Amino acid sequence: MAIENEDRPSDSPYIERVYRSEGVAAVTRMHSVANSNWELVVWEDCGRVHVAIRGPETKPTTVEVTPEASWFGIIFAHGAAMPHLPVLRLVDLAVPTPHVTSDTLVMRGEEWELPSFDNAEDFVNRLVRASILVRDPLVTDVVAGDDAPRLSARSVQRRVVAATGLTQGAIRQIERARQAAVLLGEGVAPLDVVHRLGYYDQPHLARSLIRFMGRTATDLQHPNPDEPLSLLYKSSR
Repeated sequence: MAIENEDRPSDSPYIERVYRSEGVAAVTRMHSVANSNWELVVWEDCGRVHVAIRGPETKPTTVEVTPEASWFGIIFAHGAAMPHLPVLRLVDLAVPTPHVTSDTLVMRGEEWELPSFDNAEDFVNRLVRASILVRDPLVTDVVAGDDAPRLSARSVQRRVVAATGLTQGAIRQIERARQAAVLLGEGVAPLDVVHRLGYYDQPHLARSLIRFMGRTATDLQHPNPDEPLSLLYKSSR
């Protein structure tokens, strides 16, 4: 039996997705795949609440899962960032938030009510009003595939890296591999995935899946329920 997941999109320009999960007795490990977005994660384990800021992940990892644990996350949109905690320093890292209680957390020295799956947008709006969370709309548009008027490619790249911690090329590669994994999990044939997503050929697809998903096409078509993948979803882009 896999980890029980629920996720939803958001109408906030600062949020890519919101999710919540619960561990189950049969699962003790989760395979975390590459992800180009950063997120805030709140989880409860053995009666204690924890909070962390988790940066973009450029490689797959395996993490231990406690069956009794439950967790909730806000995945932030490309272009959203916290100036006091640069995303570039968070790549492949998770930074615990200090002074967490069952109801509150401390961020930038201020106490905040813990967010939930249902009020994530309200929490984010409060962070925006306090200037803790900002957004570069140009980065959002460029990552989505739009052109950046009147700016050099070098200037655009600097802004993308500053806001996301990754280059445009790295984001494209990670997102393409994630979409390939979704399609394969839906039963789409590898050769069709190659054509749909613009891979050169099946070996190119295979290398991308191993690098970013840590799985082969066959693994993704026939997943191991004892080691489920972290959240995968169809991108709105």
